Amino acid sequence: MAALRCHFLSSCGNVKFRPPCISCSMQKNIKVVINGAAKEIGRAAVIAVTKARGMEVAGAVDSHFVGEDIGKLCDMEEALEIPIINDLTMVLASVSQSKETGVVVDFTDPSTVYDNVKQATAFGINSVVYVPRVKLETITALSAFCEKASMGCLVAPTLSMGSILLQQAAITASFHYTNVEIVESRTNATDLPSPDAIHIASNLSNLGQIYNREDLSTDVVARGQVLGEDGVRVHSMVLPGLPSSTTVYFSRPGEVYSIKHDITNVQALMPGMLLAIRKVVRLKNLVYGLEKLM
Repeated sequence: MAALRCHFLSSCGNVKFRPPCISCSMQKNIKVVINGAAKEIGRAAVIAVTKARGMEVAGAVDSHFVGEDIGKLCDMEEALEIPIINDLTMVLASVSQSKETGVVVDFTDPSTVYDNVKQATAFGINSVVYVPRVKLETITALSAFCEKASMGCLVAPTLSMGSILLQQAAITASFHYTNVEIVESRTNATDLPSPDAIHIASNLSNLGQIYNREDLSTDVVARGQVLGEDGVRVHSMVLPGLPSSTTVYFSRPGEVYSIKHDITNVQALMPGMLLAIRKVVRLKNLVYGLEKLM
């Protein structure tokens, strides 16, 4: 009955409507700032946030296409009336003044991540960082800063749900196989081995297993790069036209077990990004890896 009275009151046979009570009203949207908005992944993020329930684009930051409407740059049917600006501080100040929950999604560069997250935290805004090759010392410093400020930050080596599921399956398989190698393909030669391959190899190495015992001392270049001290090899192919692909091969006498994941375009990262935005606003510290929030 209490909920019913939030909407109407019956008196003398007449129904008198009242505004919904505060407890019945919907929560405000999360204000999302896309830093690196002009990049392919940034434009995809703008579209994904615009379509997602419970959040909205509050700012677009980039050094390219400054002044252009981000909606038009994303080929959306209508302009968002949000110009791209090259001043993160200005956008953060605007979101902070609105007194609403804010998140910065950072697609920029390893050299700027520390300052970007520190600025966002100072304005009381959470951060999701998807930037390859962020240095360990940067993550350590940011972790201490976020802990002290009681602000949430997610540093994600990958935003792909499929990649995370592959990692989890590989960890499970590693306890049952003594040989493992990673083979990946990418369309260009940047960042090889890829952050995904490095993250998988790191996870496997941290389990205390020793792999490929018969091949530990091989230093032939064609055998791939050994990551860590446990014999996890990575082979990176660069072939334009192939999807971004990662395959983990396990074997033991008489058996081969392989796990494969392909990404055909940047849309694969959007569900993970939206999940990260929703989860990071509840954090009071830095978390490394989206898998810890799934």
